[in-house]
Amino acid sequence: MATPMIPTVTVVTEPTGRDVVFLLDGSDGTRTGFPAMQDFVQRVVERLSVDDNKDRVSVVQYSRDPAVQFYLNTYATKVEILDTVRGLRHKGGRPLNTGAALQYLRNNVFTASAGSRRLEGVPQVLILLSGGRSSDSVDAPASALKQLGVLTFAIGTKGSDSRELQKISHDDNSALSVSDFTDLQRIQQQLQFTDLPSVQEQLTSLMSTRIVMATPMIPTVTVVTEPTGRDVVFLLDGSDGTRTGFPAMQDFVQRVVERLSVDDNKDRVSVVQYSRDPAVQFYLNTYATKVEILDTVRGLRHKGGRPLNTGAALQYLRNNVFTASAGSRRLEGVPQVLILLSGGRSSDSVDAPASALKQLGVLTFAIGTKGSDSRELQKISHDDNSALSVSDFTDLQRIQQQLQVVFLLDGSDGTRTGFPAMQDFVQRVVERLSVDDNKDRVSVVQYSRDPAVQFYLNTYATKVEILDTVRGLRHKGGRPLNTGAALQYLRNNVFTASAGSRRLEGVPQVLILLSGGRSSDSVDAPASALKQLGVLTFAIGTKGSDSRELQKISHDDNSALSVSDFTDLQRIQQQLQSSLEALVIDVTPESTTVLGM
Repeated sequence: MATPMIPTVTVVTEPTGRDVVFLLDGSDGTRTGFPAMQDFVQRVVERLSVDDNKDRVSVVQYSRDPAVQFYLNTYATKVEILDTVRGLRHKGGRPLNTGAALQYLRNNVFTASAGSRRLEGVPQVLILLSGGRSSDSVDAPASALKQLGVLTFAIGTKGSDSRELQKISHDDNSALSVSDFTDLQRIQQQLQFTDLPSVQEQLTSLMSTRIVMATPMIPTVTVVTEPTGRDVVFLLDGSDGTRTGFPAMQDFVQRVVERLSVDDNKDRVSVVQYSRDPAVQFYLNTYATKVEILDTVRGLRHKGGRPLNTGAALQYLRNNVFTASAGSRRLEGVPQVLILLSGGRSSDSVDAPASALKQLGVLTFAIGTKGSDSRELQKISHDDNSALSVSDFTDLQRIQQQLQVVFLLDGSDGTRTGFPAMQDFVQRVVERLSVDDNKDRVSVVQYSRDPAVQFYLNTYATKVEILDTVRGLRHKGGRPLNTGAALQYLRNNVFTASAGSRRLEGVPQVLILLSGGRSSDSVDAPASALKQLGVLTFAIGTKGSDSRELQKISHDDNSALSVSDFTDLQRIQQQLQSSLEALVIDVTPESTTVLGM
């Protein structure tokens, strides 16, 4: 997903690196062995390539609860990491909840906002050092990490459960054992490897082997021109109650497909109808051309039947449609999008199936009518802003593909050298928008102590005017950096009808924040106010930013992005672009007041 926007020729000769996370048992029983764990981590880190940003490292300690010592994007040098590891203090506590810790890593550490480059194809490695049996189940969390593609090495002592370690590790050969952590430095029995260097070398060797498998080692030439595309699945309510609205659903699907890039295999489409049971009209790999898809959609017949089992249909998609055999490219990092059109309340529970799709990474837009249950739609959608409502299906045509983008640029003293890179980034995003026909609108605001509007959403009506103005921007300067005040200013003065916002018309409101440091004021209330307004915020920070602050500001954890500095913005350009495109595939969030009715 994170590919350059202009054609480039890339010669791949060696791995791009690894994201390595250490999960250390910090419970009461490992106090004496903790220095040996620290030493082990240091010696593994010594072998990694951190300084040139090939490898990244995170350390998490846990007992009853996990505690992040530092994230993958916290430190950019080996010296910083080693200094921090040396200074770690044993956490203590009980019981040992390894399952909860693994789930925490899944949701909070192996994420883009925490520095993970998983979506860029960088191998994800977890090294667990555990001194005992877990008090909670590791089955589901371990499985979730495997589905995410994490290569887990589980190292335990004689107090550990060997079967548990095997469940956690990505394969049986990656479950390793030592007598106790203080013995990692001494000679071990042959079956337990001869000494720590042997354990460490085997670990390094296994990691390297996995990377060889994940990354072409022989030189290849790859021409990268555009995003890889999307896998878009439509789930259509075909129950008895939707017979009159079915032609409008067909028309809606056709209009969305018309905007996709199917013919060059960037985008793939599947359609499923359901009532009591789901029925696949065609899979993601059934048709390779837009003409075939459109012809088939026009010829669909209303399924009929009752009751409406939306939960069963979602589970069916999870097991049979968002799969490689059905044409899904999820494992290749291609965004998975589900668009549900539902005309009533489900007769079965949607909770578990909806959660399963979210864990799979599917971006679900749930569109209902006045006969639908708004809370049910919110459970199904990937976030509250993606639960949409129309009076009836004939009203679907008012949902247009439009976008309003506000850029909030850190213009404080510390960003002077990076400002040209910010300008370039804004220009490249704007180039991909549809401004000239008034579908998309753009605003730019700079801030330090106070915000300063460069232009509002209704100031310019052409792309040329916007680009010219952005090129001519001057760095604002000033301090301190009051991000909270700037967010509140946007809430009150920019995302308003008088400033050109079409929020009340259902047009998505997008905020892209570029910040180079920690805010001097609180962002909590202003960030919450923007979310309540339905603004989709992408918070992009540098190594000087606070990752937790970025997560608070962004509309979800995956929308908090990080770069080493602003000159590296092009690395996440396509990731952002793909997210924007996934959010506006002819789908527009309703205002929160409509959804709450």
